[in-house]
Order: sequence, then structure tokens, then C-alpha cells
Amino acid sequence: MSGMLIVNVALVLPDKLWDPGWLYLEDGYIAELGEGYKEPGAAVPVLDGGGAYLLPGLIDIHSDAIEKEIQPRPDVYLELELACRELERKMAGHGITTVFHSLSFAAGEGVRSDTLAAEAACCLAAMGKSAHLIRNRVHLRHEIGNAASREILHGLLQQGAGHLLSYMDHTPGQGQYRTAEDYLRYVRKTYWMDEESCRQLLAQKLAERERVDSKELEKLAAAALCRGVPLASHDDDCREKVDEMRRLGASIAEFPVNMETACYARSQGMDVCVGAPNLLRGGSHEHNLHAGEALQRGAANILCSDYHPPALLYSVFKLTSAGWSLPAATRTATLNAAQATGLAQELGSIEKGKKADLILVRLVGGKPLLLSTLVEGQEVLRLNYFEHLVLPPAKKDF
Repeated sequence: MSGMLIVNVALVLPDKLWDPGWLYLEDGYIAELGEGYKEPGAAVPVLDGGGAYLLPGLIDIHSDAIEKEIQPRPDVYLELELACRELERKMAGHGITTVFHSLSFAAGEGVRSDTLAAEAACCLAAMGKSAHLIRNRVHLRHEIGNAASREILHGLLQQGAGHLLSYMDHTPGQGQYRTAEDYLRYVRKTYWMDEESCRQLLAQKLAERERVDSKELEKLAAAALCRGVPLASHDDDCREKVDEMRRLGASIAEFPVNMETACYARSQGMDVCVGAPNLLRGGSHEHNLHAGEALQRGAANILCSDYHPPALLYSVFKLTSAGWSLPAATRTATLNAAQATGLAQELGSIEKGKKADLILVRLVGGKPLLLSTLVEGQEVLRLNYFEHLVLPPAKKDF
């Protein structure tokens, strides 16, 4: 790869903003950067940012979007490679350059069945060895009552088809689903099942929870950690659950359901991840922790797209309207996520020596508009918007 100079941009650095600033890329890495204007050399390709913001590419550690891409309607499944490739184009269009695709091993129906989830994990993990646009990583979500999936998960970790492991407990009566009806409501809208099947699944979940083997959970966690795969908890609702997950080696808490638990997890040194859609909507659709309040109080430090990828970039700029500096808001979807997942040495911020994963963004009506996405210095996406032009009245012939 040859070098490239990016000029006339507002550089969003980890702790400050250079406006204007410039960046020189060489072989996919950030070779030099500076404040002010930079005159390009005669033989150097130049990207003029037109005064737009230049941010590090977004890092999304929890995205469920792959499920809808594979199974867009009840009993309708798309070929896996097609689904994976189409989704990464969408991700690049949302400014996401590294995504941890969340795959649920929950003994459920459709895309959340163990077999289909495992096939998707292998497909996504293999994308980096062929034509691809962004970094596709796999987030393995283990429903702890689903003992049958543990052998599959061990195999995926051994193959290198898992880059983040999380433990979930969706048993009704605790966590995200405080009552059986809360759980049934979720099942109806997620799996499109009839009422009798929903009731059977509820009974199955309750029975499986009684048979959870803590020793097997310890073995799976150890298998992940020894391969450098971080462990995350999910939907913690009390200090005791945080302590238990930390005992297993968890360093990330995803979506704690209340402020007390989120604050406690942060006080224990855990990274706490909340959903960008929650922030945009002004609250949880399940009436759990308010993402914006958690971030404001320092009880959370990472944003993820959860179930709506476009929300991540929008949420970064929404934080600025709440008084955050742009560098601080950007860290919630970039550097903090990179640090939590072991990627910060090369990704997550605009710094000399790091990979040139970058997005060019300008504001239109106070909202972010993505113009370009670069991965390792290569422009993988460019969007050329039509501008509204006010034209003079047409002449009439009389």
C-alpha cells in the first residue's frame, strides 16, 4: 500500500480535538499527524476532508444484527455467506470498522439454535481470510442453562472462532426478566412461537436453571481466558452476581439492569457496556437501567449497538449535546471498547503507530452524516450525498 495524506479535518484524538488537523497514512498505519494545515507533496494522494470530523472507526462489542440478517422473517433463512457479507457492508456504512457479532447459544429456535449459531460463528470467523471490508469478530453468548452447547463452545474457541464470551441467565424471576410474563413477552416477539410452545420453553428454562453445573462454567471460562478471549457477564441485577462473574474471570459487565449493580461493577474495575438504542430512546425498552444516566454517573464506560447498528454513531454525538466533549464521547464507542477486548494496542484511537481505521463525519442539522470509512488506510466506503440546491425560477416563453 502507498501513503496517503488526509487534510482539512477536525481530528478527534483520545483527549483533545485538533481543528484543523492532518494525518499521514503509510501501509495501513498512522505514520504522522499534526495540528493546522499541511501542504501535500506532489506525489502523495490526498483526501480533503472539507472540514469534517475524522474519528477512529467505531468498535461494537455487542451487535445482534446478524440474527435478523440470517433470519429476516419467521421460518425464512438466508444463506450464511450472503447474510454475513451484506451485513458487513451495512456496518461499514454505520462507521463500525470492528464488530463483535453476538451469537446466542440458547437452545432456542431458529438463529438462536446451537447448530445454526455455530455455523454462523465459523462463517464470520473465516471472513478475514477472504474478501472483506471490516473486522468481523465473534461474540459467543452462552445461556448457562444450556449444557448441550458447552462442547460446541469449547470447539469454537479451540478453532479461533470466538473472540468474546459472555454468560447469560435469562431464567424468569431475576435479571432482565423479573417475572414469567416478562419472559413470555420476549419469547413471543423474538421466536414467533405459538402460546403453547412459549409455555413449554418457559418450563424448559426453569428446569435447565436447576441443573447448572458451576464447575463446567469454570472450565469454559478458563478455556476462553487462556486463549486471550475476554469473559463478560450479562444482565447482572445484584452485587452477588457481579462477584460471582468476577470470580470466573469476567472483566466486562453487559447491560446491568439497575444503577446500583452498574456502579458496583465499575467500582470493582469492570468495564460496563450499555446499549446505544437505550441512550437514543431515552431509556430501556424493558424498563431497566437508563444508559444515559449510567454514562453520566460513570457507572458505564462503553456503548454498543445492541440491536440497532445505526444507533452507535448517533449516540456518540448525542452525548456531546449532553455536555460531553467529542473526544470523551468518542471513547465510549472506540478506545474504551478496544481496551476491554484487548485491541487497544492497534485500534480504538487516532495515534501514531496504530492501524488507520477511520471514519469521516460531518454534521447536518446537528446529526452525524457518514462520508467515508477507512480500514487499515483503505477507503472501503464513500458516500456522496446530493445537496439541496435552491434554483432560480425557470424562465417561461411567452
